[in-house]
Amino acid sequence: MSSRMPTYFISHGGGPWPWMPDWRAMFRNLEASFVQMVKDLPERPKAILMISGHWEEDSFAVMSSAHPPMVYDYHGFPPHTFQIQYKAPGAPDLAQKAADLIAAAGLPVRLDAKQGYDHGTFVPAYVMYPDADMPLFQVSLRKGYSPAEHFALGRALAPLRDEGVLIVGSGLSYHNLRLFGPGAKEPSEAFDAWLAETMAAPPAERTDRLLHWEQAPYARICHKEEDHFVPLFAALGAAEGEKATMVYHDTGLFGGVTASSYRIG
Repeated sequence: MSSRMPTYFISHGGGPWPWMPDWRAMFRNLEASFVQMVKDLPERPKAILMISGHWEEDSFAVMSSAHPPMVYDYHGFPPHTFQIQYKAPGAPDLAQKAADLIAAAGLPVRLDAKQGYDHGTFVPAYVMYPDADMPLFQVSLRKGYSPAEHFALGRALAPLRDEGVLIVGSGLSYHNLRLFGPGAKEPSEAFDAWLAETMAAPPAERTDRLLHWEQAPYARICHKEEDHFVPLFAALGAAEGEKATMVYHDTGLFGGVTASSYRIG
């Protein structure tokens, strides 16, 4: 019998940061949090299911390739970062099971045999399992970013936790690419404080607050589009009645950004 896995919402950092020494130094606390994640798990996972802010489709989609390719979904970085290879195996059988669970919940879903690992997935996975020996697959976001639908996605996927699958929502608690530096300080601090308060609330209140997340201070400044926030809803839906714990917190990133990550369960 597998132990029930926790779920996580992680802030995955900027671009291919582990392969850029200056950026890796800036994200040293984030790197340490990913290493600690592995140490804190009840056992070695059977696989990791990543829900990344960098993959969205008209319906939910599940990566089903046995050997997913790479997706270099970033621009303006050094040439060597477009040669990165992270050859973790996929998990086709678990992908089919995930798709079946999503369909059984009445949500639109399809398998995708062509989708590759985006940097919201391969970056944290590389830090956690640098030997690329952990099966890894992704579930997309659904366009429109409905909070209720993404909570429902998480609820549908919850049974996988009892089969040794680690469910990780990979995004960023602050994601405004046009507002870095000192201008990010006030909005990211205020939104992060609201998020910390929300995550510490009783589960029913926590869910309600997040369903209405646009009422948070600076919500639409921190997330003009919520692709990097929505993975949190799925991670919480998969562990909705369980306690959330902050496992990473940083200030002053890129000269002003505050960011956090959470474990649920």
